[in-house]
Amino acid sequence: MNLPALSFEFFPPQTPEGAAKLVNVRGQLAALQPEFFSVTFGAGGSTQERTLDTVLQIKAEGYAAAPHLSCVGSTRDNIRKLLHTYREAGIGRIVALRGDLPSGMASIGEFHYANELVAFIRAETGDHFHIEVAAYPEFHPQARSAQDDLKNFKRKIDAGANSAITQYFYNPDAYFRFVDASTRLGVSAPIVPGVMPIVRFSQLARFSDACGAEIPRWMRRTLEGYGDDVESVQAFGLDIVVQLCEKLIAGGAPGLHVYTLNQAAAPLEILKRIGYQ
Repeated sequence: MNLPALSFEFFPPQTPEGAAKLVNVRGQLAALQPEFFSVTFGAGGSTQERTLDTVLQIKAEGYAAAPHLSCVGSTRDNIRKLLHTYREAGIGRIVALRGDLPSGMASIGEFHYANELVAFIRAETGDHFHIEVAAYPEFHPQARSAQDDLKNFKRKIDAGANSAITQYFYNPDAYFRFVDASTRLGVSAPIVPGVMPIVRFSQLARFSDACGAEIPRWMRRTLEGYGDDVESVQAFGLDIVVQLCEKLIAGGAPGLHVYTLNQAAAPLEILKRIGYQ
């Protein structure tokens, strides 16, 4: 089985201890020679400085880094300054997202949709950045219909995005159907599946309820049945995600983007079982 390229996602740590831990996590994951590490960007730009600091540290360590840029709550001047900073630092990849409007923030900002942000990045920086955008195999929770969501996705690609990373999912058919539907619309950009390890069920359920990612009923009931038995949750979760990744790879997925939650153990075990060394 030919193994596709890997990438890993982090969130910017909040404490010096978290930052030190993340250096160790990166070192462990770097042994798998990922294409890049991405760093998330908080709602309304709430982690902007920490995202920048983390990205620059990753770059200084000799790894490829891809900062997330969120357009909600941002201005053109703010995005322009960040693009300049990243370009000057030698960053060559951006993950461009609409983002979420945090509670209490009155204005959505000067950009309303991610395709507007993609177009702005292209207008400001030409082809300097490889631009990743988000894709939703089970469709964005705010989309009016599946067809609307596909059209919105195509707008981001048409605006200049190079490739896409999906929201996580546990039904591989949803991914393959989304790719097929996108191809029929004329999208040829690679669509890389996002993979979420299962470590704690309560955490996974909270994330999934917030972002619209489906946990199939049989999975949810099995995980609920383990209760506080963390070892059984993790063993079951490893089996599920390994099987998912194997199906994605066998079906021709162009890469795997792993949502690490700033942990190395579960991603390393999953990828080891698949054959990454």
